[in-house]
Amino acid sequence: MLHTFWEEKETIKTIKCVHADAKKFIVDTMLTPGKSYPVKNETDEFYFIIDNSNRIGGYKKDYFVEK
Repeated sequence: MLHTFWEEKETIKTIKCVHADAKKFIVDTMLTPGKSYPVKNETDEFYFIIDNSNRIGGYKKDYFVEK
């Protein structure tokens, strides 16, 4: 259960949110366009970041650009 330690894990990189317009899910309460977020883990499709709730959240990469 490595995901239980992601909050304490070293930040891989920082990314910037470009939009929070989701078709299927509500993400505008957890992401703020223009704000930078620390990436704790990454897969082919998702970034796992510390979001606006100060917890780990997994979001599709199309919401972000790399700095």
